[in-house]
Amino acid sequence: MKKRNLTQLLLIATVALQFSGNLAAQEVRGGQETKSTEAKRGRFFDWGNYAMFVHWGLYSRIGNKWEGKTYYGNSEWIMNKNMADIPVDEYKATARNFNPDRFDAKQLAQLAKDAGMKYIIITSKHHDGFAMYHSQCNKFNIVDATPFKRDPMKELSEACKELGLGFGFYYSHNQDWTYPGGTGGPKVDHDGNPKTFDDYFYEKCLPQVEEITKNYGDMELIWFDTPGGIPAKYAQQLVDVVHRNQPGALVSGRVGFNMGDYRTLGDMEVPLTNIEGLWEGVDVTNDSWGYAWYDQNWKTPGQILNYLISTIARGGTYMLNVGPDPSGQVPETAQMFLRLAGKWIARYPQVIYSAGASPWEHALPWGDVVVNEGKLYLAIFKWPTSGKLCLPGLESEIASVKLLTDGKPQKLNFVKEGKWTVISVPYSAPEKLVSVIELSPKGEIKVDNTQSVDPEFGLTLSAKYATAENGRVVNRKWMEKFGEWKFKYQVSDWSENTRTVWEFEIKTPGRYFFEITASGSGPRVWNIKTDEGREVQNRQNTSEIYHTQPVGWLTFDKAGKHSVTVCMPERERANTSLAAIKITPFE
Repeated sequence: MKKRNLTQLLLIATVALQFSGNLAAQEVRGGQETKSTEAKRGRFFDWGNYAMFVHWGLYSRIGNKWEGKTYYGNSEWIMNKNMADIPVDEYKATARNFNPDRFDAKQLAQLAKDAGMKYIIITSKHHDGFAMYHSQCNKFNIVDATPFKRDPMKELSEACKELGLGFGFYYSHNQDWTYPGGTGGPKVDHDGNPKTFDDYFYEKCLPQVEEITKNYGDMELIWFDTPGGIPAKYAQQLVDVVHRNQPGALVSGRVGFNMGDYRTLGDMEVPLTNIEGLWEGVDVTNDSWGYAWYDQNWKTPGQILNYLISTIARGGTYMLNVGPDPSGQVPETAQMFLRLAGKWIARYPQVIYSAGASPWEHALPWGDVVVNEGKLYLAIFKWPTSGKLCLPGLESEIASVKLLTDGKPQKLNFVKEGKWTVISVPYSAPEKLVSVIELSPKGEIKVDNTQSVDPEFGLTLSAKYATAENGRVVNRKWMEKFGEWKFKYQVSDWSENTRTVWEFEIKTPGRYFFEITASGSGPRVWNIKTDEGREVQNRQNTSEIYHTQPVGWLTFDKAGKHSVTVCMPERERANTSLAAIKITPFE
């Protein structure tokens, strides 16, 4: 057995005693205390639906430029061998020049509040091992190692409390690239002594998690990251520390081993269909989590609202990241766009706060739907210029339909046409960003959630909704730049017997134009056949980048449910992926 110093032994004994005490309490109370505590966790998570993520550290000082060369991708990974591959001592030395003297905790907290966000989660220690708070157990921190000499986390926690925002920390519990024994870090200390993960965990990780959960007031949640292949016993100890020191705080799913209080999706992922239970999506305002000097690809206010509402409509909470620059300021354009989105949220809070998942369980061609206190809120991203908004599949009777504006809500007329509710709307959108219609059903909300081709906007059907015979539907994940993730469902492993089938509803018989979105390595022949026996075939070029290409027109004789079958009748099929079909009605 490896020898430990007295401090380590005392810490292990303390954790063990408290863990056994918690178990005893559960046995005595039959688990009631656990249920009661869990019910109180995440005060803002489930209700607020919107949060600010902040990635800030030494990497912000570097800004993706090292020794005169720019590295494209996530700035917080600049040390990694796939980026600048910076030696540990050289990276640690940059702390001497890290002085974010324009950091203003109240200003950052006010930005989150103006944006409509309900809590802030900020990096206390990322994979680089640098603590952005005054750690007593390790001197590689912003107070002891930099000229800044302040604890910005203390300032921010107090600012959040003052403004009524929740507060919490990100902590990289597995990876530590500068501390001996941490995953990705040195294997020996400065004296050449071998170090293991055990050393890192008990000398640095566990004591620091004790610090951040004891010294910064009440927490909304603790966001652990990248458990990798560590044994479950380490994650369990961290979960116990958080729940003991912060009984009102959630633990993120990325602690590993299904020990978290909720699920976190992949970076930059918005699901296409509803997900049950507590979960969050995490996203960036531009392309990188930490500050990168070149990255000005900011999400517009409309895009922010689109991603936010779509996440809520799928049943989740949306946490959107900002990366302060070397001075400690959030870039001006990001601030402006966040505040503009926040002004919209202030006008339509019922679309965001306490809102729940769409009964359609997927987006609609013109936007999305959330539910709040028994009412349906139609968030319209694409306004119909025909003066008719077509809502498919609503089976409930309707009490009223209102267009929400800054002034008095405007009552709208509607008619039922088969399975469609057709709402008469103004020809111009009342909102520049997202217009909102409030629909009050009579009694229980009932929906037929069949994918439906909108009479004006048509329909794009992801491979997610397809049935592949003799093929595979897979969710492909790839990087555009290092750490910038993209996701797309696709049908792959094509053969002469592969048949991909989509089902959908059309409102009106007639002609419809079909396109395919695919990738491959040269010309491909596509055949599309309807359930009424008509077919169209075409040859189009493909490349490794997904492109949308025309196939041709098909006619449907009847309204209602239909299906189309897509196949590849000729031999050139290798390395082909079909991501979607697009159906556009003839005007």
